[in-house]
Amino acid sequence: MTLIGADNSSNGAAAQLLGELVSEKVDEITGGKLTIDYYTNSVLGDDADILRQVYSNDIQIAVCQTAPVVAFIPEVAVFDLPMVFSKYDGDTIEAVLNGEDSAFRQDLAAAYEEYGFHLLGMLQNATYRLTSANVELNTLSDFSALQIRTMNNSNHMAFWTAIGAEPTPLAWSEVYFALQSGTIAAQENAADTILGANLNEVQSVLACTNHILYLNQICINKDAYHALDPAYQEALDLAVKQAVAQLRPQLSDIDSRNKQALVDAGMKLIEYDAAFYDEVLNLDTVKALYQDIDGQIGGLGTTLQEELAKAAG
Repeated sequence: MTLIGADNSSNGAAAQLLGELVSEKVDEITGGKLTIDYYTNSVLGDDADILRQVYSNDIQIAVCQTAPVVAFIPEVAVFDLPMVFSKYDGDTIEAVLNGEDSAFRQDLAAAYEEYGFHLLGMLQNATYRLTSANVELNTLSDFSALQIRTMNNSNHMAFWTAIGAEPTPLAWSEVYFALQSGTIAAQENAADTILGANLNEVQSVLACTNHILYLNQICINKDAYHALDPAYQEALDLAVKQAVAQLRPQLSDIDSRNKQALVDAGMKLIEYDAAFYDEVLNLDTVKALYQDIDGQIGGLGTTLQEELAKAAG
């Protein structure tokens, strides 16, 4: 029995590592009776292409970050809640996203099923999208009127507007030169992306705003999953669980190394305490954004916050 899986990630990215390791473990667990032909690096298209193919069961498995999934499963916009994970460690987040007794996980999994997908698992370890800039970002007021490049995501842009910045969606290929020329003053991305694009050459500050969790999900076509022999379902579930457990520590190590490399290249690292995140989250504009997103997703954001607080004890 052979399934087809794919990702749109660059070589060595977390999504690729997850998809390849799950494929390897499925083969090992079943003795080659269930295998996954896994295609990396956009061979089968971009994230939207891959998800469309999974939806139609032309291929079965997709590994990607959560943003592109929103177009197929609206409830996944819960991960657009800004800074919702910023005060929690990776183990706490893991318990909520992948824990069998997590009400949030159960509700999110039900949403996947409703739209023709089956959620297999999520990979994170409390690493985040950061902000690089050419100005000091020590306090919330420093973000006022900051010209920052963002993803073309209305919820992400609304967050930056809510804290007083001026978000500008811009094609990634244009970002380096826009920063170099001063057309924009900042951008936001994971540390590996900032380092890979050599933005340390045109940016002086690396601020750990931790506004969006760096998170990859792995899902399968619902009908394809439920058509599997129960033993193969169990094997696939186990392979995902083992792969996530193996890769999570690596995410933290990679993030730390990338941050240090950016500091070694001359960037100033700015980190924030819990009071900073509380200040942001207590802004009326940010509270209104939370209510708006939570309304879009039927209260799933409230469930997420409750489960995080419960898991943290």
